Amino acid sequence: MPSPFPGMDPYLESPAHWPDVHLGLISQIQAQLNQSLRPRYHVRVEERVYVSDESDPGRKAIIPDLQVVAIQTDSAWRSNSTQAATSVCEPVVLTTLIEDEIREARLEIVDSSRRSVVTVIEILSPTNKIVGSRGRASYEQKRKEVMTSSTHLVEIDLLRDGDHLQCRELLPEADYYVHVSRRGDRPRGTVWPILLPQRLPVILIPLKPEDPDVGLDLQTVLNTTYDRAAYDMVVDYRAKPVPPLTGQSVEWANGVLCSQGKRDS
Repeated sequence: MPSPFPGMDPYLESPAHWPDVHLGLISQIQAQLNQSLRPRYHVRVEERVYVSDESDPGRKAIIPDLQVVAIQTDSAWRSNSTQAATSVCEPVVLTTLIEDEIREARLEIVDSSRRSVVTVIEILSPTNKIVGSRGRASYEQKRKEVMTSSTHLVEIDLLRDGDHLQCRELLPEADYYVHVSRRGDRPRGTVWPILLPQRLPVILIPLKPEDPDVGLDLQTVLNTTYDRAAYDMVVDYRAKPVPPLTGQSVEWANGVLCSQGKRDS
């Protein structure tokens, strides 16, 4: 069952769904590219690892769910003052905030004969876009390493929240962005500014100079990921998406969902 939206599905950006969506996109891009590139290249999944603790501004994006314990109010205490004088308090089990090792997956296109990385493909996560977060610091460090090397970089940002790509020129206003940085063209790169109603583009993934680019159909990747994960069974299209839509996007999305039978008119 396909998503009701023609392009990116804004409901998939929710913290409740995105970690699973991210892994699905990684897996599907790997499968699609390996089918096109083997045996000259192969695509592997690698991880960037960093540590997050309670002082990390991005921690809420990693661990959004907190347990709330009901505390007896002062008025309730007064009404039970006679019992309180003789009773003994009961302990409560809570979770202590400690350091967590966070792993974020990315893709690498590897030259099969030389075992060298030719292209890195990153799908941004919420923590990569929160200023001051450990996830952002980790991402920017890896990004700098790639941008100062002989490796191509592809960045896929399908999240409306947070800081987008930083450019010297004014970035065209859009909901989502894809950036391809070719090692021979830096510091200039190609950016796809994508609006919510638009189909996700087919982007060209650069390889070694003697080989032609390979096309990656992001809409097919998303559609396949959506169908394989059966998101039509778990996404509640009657509710508002998280993060919420704004402006004309609200009316447009409501029209799409009503026309697809996902919401009452």
